[in-house]
Amino acid sequence: MAGDPPAMKRPKLEKDDSAHSHRPSSANGSGHRPPSSASISSASDAAPPEEDMAEEAVLALIAHRERVVEQYKLKLAQYQSLLDNAESELAVARARHRDRAPPSLNPPPPAPDRRTPPPVQRDPKPSQPAQKAPAPQTRPQLVIPGSNSRPAPRAPAPRTEPAPRPKKAADAPSSSSMPPQDRQRKADKKPKREIVQREPQNLIQSVRKSSPTILKFYGSHLVPSQHKRKLRCLELCPANDQLVVTSALDGMVTLWQVQSSGPTISSLSTTNCFSPKQRWPEDVAWHPDGDTIFAVYSADGGDSQVSMTNLNASGQKKVTFLPAKPHTKGIINNINFMPWSDTCFLTGGSDHAVILWQEKDDSWNHKRVHKDLHSSAVNGVAGLQQRKTIVSVGSDKRIISYDLSAERTEYKNLIDSKCMSVLLNPCDFNLYMVQTASPGRQLRLFDIRLRQTEVHAIGWKQSSSESQSALINQSWSPDGWYLSSGSADPVIHIFDIRYHGQTPCQSVQAHHKRVFKAVWHQTFPVLTSISSDLNVAIHKY
Repeated sequence: MAGDPPAMKRPKLEKDDSAHSHRPSSANGSGHRPPSSASISSASDAAPPEEDMAEEAVLALIAHRERVVEQYKLKLAQYQSLLDNAESELAVARARHRDRAPPSLNPPPPAPDRRTPPPVQRDPKPSQPAQKAPAPQTRPQLVIPGSNSRPAPRAPAPRTEPAPRPKKAADAPSSSSMPPQDRQRKADKKPKREIVQREPQNLIQSVRKSSPTILKFYGSHLVPSQHKRKLRCLELCPANDQLVVTSALDGMVTLWQVQSSGPTISSLSTTNCFSPKQRWPEDVAWHPDGDTIFAVYSADGGDSQVSMTNLNASGQKKVTFLPAKPHTKGIINNINFMPWSDTCFLTGGSDHAVILWQEKDDSWNHKRVHKDLHSSAVNGVAGLQQRKTIVSVGSDKRIISYDLSAERTEYKNLIDSKCMSVLLNPCDFNLYMVQTASPGRQLRLFDIRLRQTEVHAIGWKQSSSESQSALINQSWSPDGWYLSSGSADPVIHIFDIRYHGQTPCQSVQAHHKRVFKAVWHQTFPVLTSISSDLNVAIHKY
């Protein structure tokens, strides 16, 4: 048997070179063939991996932002240093201006706070042309209607915060119909006065507890007062204690500037303040803004009772007289502004009355506080810092505390001598002083909380006269520890209320004749005094 024919082999399939080159050879048994270096280089240059590129970009961005932050920090520190230097130079320039040139009678506006945006940025909508404020300080009263008025349909209030004086702002929508000069006068009106609240101190607990602290004085400097008759008043400006004002029986009111360097004192202006009936001012007081001086006269003969001297005006408009004449007879002995946000002052007269004068718009309204509580002339009035209570003293030996809010008397205190003035302590709001006519015990200290209890009594003995003149007055030091007083002798008596004794802790030789008053300046250690020798003196301590 020839046998079966041989099995046929499967023929090989031919493949192209490109496919064969990528297929591993079965002969050598190796894996993938490694690509050539040339192919690797060309591939890397053409397209780098996306992950490497993203990481490098992020790192580069971080480095760039860090450099920007460091640059801005450096610039911020540099500008902050420049700002500090500029502010210090500005303060030095203002100090030199105050020392070398007559100061402005109006205090400069406060510098804008860098932490708050300008007022115009807080207004979300532009103001209408008729209500556009000509000056920044006029915006609260010209565009905000009062709470008791109905806003115009197409002119809503642009700001939501309440106006400082809503009652006065109720007339603001009609300001567009006013003449330009009236609208400007309305715009220039100042908002409600803000009182800087000071922390009250308890000085009463230290009264009469220790030995006195003696002040060292470095001499006095006398200047002719330029008054032709006896001086009557000396008052320190509450807004700028470089300014003082004096008045005399010649009817003149003189403005003075006291400079701490030296110290020196010089006259700035003199104004004739005679009343229409040719009466001199009996007493004067500064408006709290420091731009107007008020004076009181007599109620006899239908004469004007209160005058205003505008230090920024000139000519016939400088001195104006209030038309109201609420006092009925005699001299108006005292005028005193109250330490409250509502601008008002009190007057006490020989008709036994205490009158409250309140500023409203461009006029002053008056109200009789009481007339029957004193049986003789009212010589002094003052207002408490912490509440609307007034203290009045009179020749009837009475001290009366009256609550204005409740319109009732809080208490009456009858002492052993007639009262000639009252003065509240600037630091302890419960402590006040009453000047009496008792030799050796002229000054009495009281606590408003203890009512009729006397805290301390101090005084002096006079060698030239036994009588106590009502023209002699006192003044508290800024820290509230010392009292200065004039005297019938040519000396200034200084009392330390901490001293357990009843006599002055020191007496400063000041003038050639009796001293009427010596006031303490608030920002530099100087006393200014007036005397019947027609001189004004300054004393550095």
